[in-house]
Amino acid sequence: MKNRIRKIETITEFHRIRGLDSPLHPLVSLVDYGQTKIFPENYGESWHFGFYSIGVKRNVGTLRYGQQKYDFDEGLMSFIAPGQLLRLEPNSRANLKPEGWLLLIHTDFIWNTTLAKTIKRYDFFQYAINEALFMSQKEEKTVESIFQNIKNEIETNIDAYSQNIIIAQIELLLQYAERFYQRQFITRKKNNHELLAKLDTLLAKAFEDENLKNDGHPSVQVVAEQMNLSPDYLSSLLKNITGTTTQQYIQQRLIEKAKEKLSTTELSVGEIAYTLGFEHSQSFSKLFKAKTNLSPTEFRTTFN
Repeated sequence: MKNRIRKIETITEFHRIRGLDSPLHPLVSLVDYGQTKIFPENYGESWHFGFYSIGVKRNVGTLRYGQQKYDFDEGLMSFIAPGQLLRLEPNSRANLKPEGWLLLIHTDFIWNTTLAKTIKRYDFFQYAINEALFMSQKEEKTVESIFQNIKNEIETNIDAYSQNIIIAQIELLLQYAERFYQRQFITRKKNNHELLAKLDTLLAKAFEDENLKNDGHPSVQVVAEQMNLSPDYLSSLLKNITGTTTQQYIQQRLIEKAKEKLSTTELSVGEIAYTLGFEHSQSFSKLFKAKTNLSPTEFRTTFN
């Protein structure tokens, strides 16, 4: 199988590669996913999009979610931002015909609109494909009704109102997606707390003295990779469970380790900073005070 990156900069080019007729509008298109084709010569390629892609799909095979596998026979929604890579693999459920819709939005279509700015605040555009949104039938109907509105506008003669109406529908779609993701974090509470327990185990190991001295503080990127999650998804999950980002959560655990050393050892503040992976004790003291409103020395005196 091939292992190369194919850049697809335009929606027209996407239509051609997927065996579709030319789009009715060059900057926005709603594609019937069941009509798309993936040719064998494209398997193994990674596609680099120059536009946004929002997909609602069924029967696309088995994907991995966290540490578990789920069969996507029901509806799922995925989001791809310009510059991201999508790797193509043969459908693992070849006996089932994929269904759904793909909404393709070129950045030029939303240029100089409020959506151009607000679309960047939606973290789910940076989630991995295995962190897609699982939808109930009711949620699917809501999304499909918005898609139908967009489809009607694209297929109608374009006039001075078309762009604003389509953009308003996209904004509504993204707001619903954000609501549905919050619901997903709640309904998958058991799985999420299992992931939180795994994170605590990873951090406990990372905060062993020798690891911190040799490797420094674990970064959000490294922790997310060890969790088999994207950094943005992990932060969104933690915000829902703990109210903090991944970076804040790592810092909290680091401060807990610092408090332990300050209260149970006679190491100097500088020595503790070094064992916790800080190059400069001033950086450690600054972080400690920001998180506790006390300097390390002031905290230690509370135990005397």
